[in-house]
Amino acid sequence: MSANNKTSSDEIASLAAKTLKDPNSSNIAKELAGSALSQVNKKNQTGAELEDKASKVLKSDKYSETTKKLAGSVLSQSNKKR
Repeated sequence: MSANNKTSSDEIASLAAKTLKDPNSSNIAKELAGSALSQVNKKNQTGAELEDKASKVLKSDKYSETTKKLAGSVLSQSNKKR
C-alpha cells in the first residue's frame, strides 16, 4: 500500500469543526468533516468507502461549496494506489 502523508490544513480543520457543530449540516458533510478532522496532524488515510462518497459529492451539483471543499480534502488524503 502506498502511503499518503498529507494532513488536513488548519483551514479545513476549522471548516470541519464548524460543520460538525452546525445542526443544519447534512449527514454526508458531517461524515466528511469527521474524516478531515481525524487527519489533522496525523497520517491517517481516507478509507475506500468514504473516498467513493467524496468522489460522488464532487461530481454532483446538489452539494454546497463547504461539502465539496471537505470532499476534496478527504480525497486528497486517500491511498495513492486507489
